[in-house]
Amino acid sequence: MIGAVARSAFYELLALPLAFTRVRTRLRVPRLLLREPVGAHNTSLGRCLIQSVLSGGVGLVGWFLAMLSVLVLVRGLAYPLVAADGYETSWGGPTLAGAWLVHAALGAVIAPVLIAMIALFGQLQLRVTRTVLGGDRSWWAIPAAVILAAAGALFFVAWVRQI
Repeated sequence: MIGAVARSAFYELLALPLAFTRVRTRLRVPRLLLREPVGAHNTSLGRCLIQSVLSGGVGLVGWFLAMLSVLVLVRGLAYPLVAADGYETSWGGPTLAGAWLVHAALGAVIAPVLIAMIALFGQLQLRVTRTVLGGDRSWWAIPAAVILAAAGALFFVAWVRQI
């Protein structure tokens, strides 16, 4: 189970660079990495462009979540080194040990959740590839990828503005 989640998360992170490769490579990677059969059906330039845009958008969201998971772990586990100046009023304060414990625990809980979300997005990537290039008739995959990419862009803008 953990291996399947890791492979799916890795596939999600590969989706962004794969969006710029040949169709043969885009179809081979899920077969090799996820052990899922994906075949080409009625491939055209338009379908390749649609798949590139959708995979690139969802792939960017996956990379953003990967960056957030690393950030949460580093800030949580190394709290005294990165944010120890205001620990009296932070979560777990008024002591440095309490603030460190709370931030480390939150990092240890949030990072696996973000990795699970990345793996879930990897499954969406597979469905989008099957729908656009493989002839699968999953009507929900394309709107889900568009909504996810738009929501990810909004979340990124909100996250940048709060810094």
